[in-house]
Amino acid sequence: MKNVMILKVIIVCSFLLLECSCSQVAITGRNQLDLVPASTLNSLGAQSYNEFISGHKVSGNVQQTNMVRTVGQRIQKAVEQYCSQNNLSDRIKGYKWEFNLVEDPSVNAFCLPGGKVVVYTGLIPVAKTETGLAVVMGHEIAHAIANHGGERMSQGLLVQMGGMAIEEAMSKQPTQTKNLFVQSYNAGTQYGVLLPYSRLHETEADHIGLIFMAMAGYNPQEAVSFWQRMAVASKGGKPPELLSTHPADATRIKNIEKFMPEAMRYYH
Repeated sequence: MKNVMILKVIIVCSFLLLECSCSQVAITGRNQLDLVPASTLNSLGAQSYNEFISGHKVSGNVQQTNMVRTVGQRIQKAVEQYCSQNNLSDRIKGYKWEFNLVEDPSVNAFCLPGGKVVVYTGLIPVAKTETGLAVVMGHEIAHAIANHGGERMSQGLLVQMGGMAIEEAMSKQPTQTKNLFVQSYNAGTQYGVLLPYSRLHETEADHIGLIFMAMAGYNPQEAVSFWQRMAVASKGGKPPELLSTHPADATRIKNIEKFMPEAMRYYH
């Protein structure tokens, strides 16, 4: 009986913790678990980004690099504008944006907390244009602004590390905590198996990314063509990294078309 009472107390306390540790995703308004402070995520993001860049060759293609940075800076301004207009500037507090192109044939890109964005050269032929690149970069930046990685890391702290607070985890189990961060953000493979973004997260990133690219002056209608090209790129061999867990199937295109009227209201 005593053990049952203790278990009930633990369960009640866990629910109270979850209720007090939720935030809302920008644009969609979905409630999400949020146990890791943004300042901690930004610090871990900068560290992981520097390690990644130091271990990879930065592209020497000036034209392609300039395209990545042009698209990135335009989306950055759109994000800052959206956050300012909707009292969400705290979401990007401490961001120190960087946009880099690395020599890698993988069709991939990612964005870490703090605005650290990496595009692989293998993505450029599929993106084709600035607008095609804006689809991907808007999508990846949306993952960061929506705190999808932080949400997954919060879940990992509960499930993999027994509900340990982030400060305690970093102090007592720094390697495991770092591994959890990198896995949560799909920022590289050196720390083990990556955690796939859920379909919910993918759909949210598509939704939010469309709005960010539209605000940046890129036609969101081009997203349909881009994901169709990605689907073609996945046939007949190993799928691109961006599609390794969530194929660009008819459902994705259908969802994008559903979001399109809203996104077009932001396009000028």
